[in-house]
Amino acid sequence: MSSNRPYLLRAIYDWISDNHLTPYILVDAGFAGVRVPPQVVKNGQVVLNLAMRAVANLDLGNEWISFQARFSGVSQTIQIPVQAVLALYAQENGQGMMFPAEEEGGDTPPSAPEPDDTTPVPGDDGGDKPKRSAPHLRVVK
Repeated sequence: MSSNRPYLLRAIYDWISDNHLTPYILVDAGFAGVRVPPQVVKNGQVVLNLAMRAVANLDLGNEWISFQARFSGVSQTIQIPVQAVLALYAQENGQGMMFPAEEEGGDTPPSAPEPDDTTPVPGDDGGDKPKRSAPHLRVVK
C-alpha cells in the first residue's frame, strides 16, 4: 500500500490555504535528495514558506515536492522528497500536522501501525501541553 503522507500533505496544504493562512513546511535537510540552498539550513532542518505568493510552479506530488522560490533575490529550484517532510503548519497559529521522521530507502513495507493514542480525552481542555503516549505522534495546535 502506498504512503498516506503525500495525501495528508495536500489536504493540510489546502486546508491552510483555504483559511487564508500561510503554509510552512519543516524539512529534514539531511535526507537524501533534498535540494535547498545551504544557507537556509539550520540544525539540519529548513522551514520553507509554501504560500502561493512565495513560490511558483508548486507541485505536491506523491514522491516529491518541487517549486521555484527566491532566496536572496536569486530564483532557485527546490526539490524535497515527501519522506523528508517533518511538518506542515500554518505560520500564523501553528495548526497543522507533524510527521514521523522516516528512514531513507523506505522500500520495505511499513510495520503495523500502533494504536492512535492521541484521541482527545473527554473533559480534557488541552492544558499547556498535549498528552500523548505514542512516541511518533504529536498533536499540533
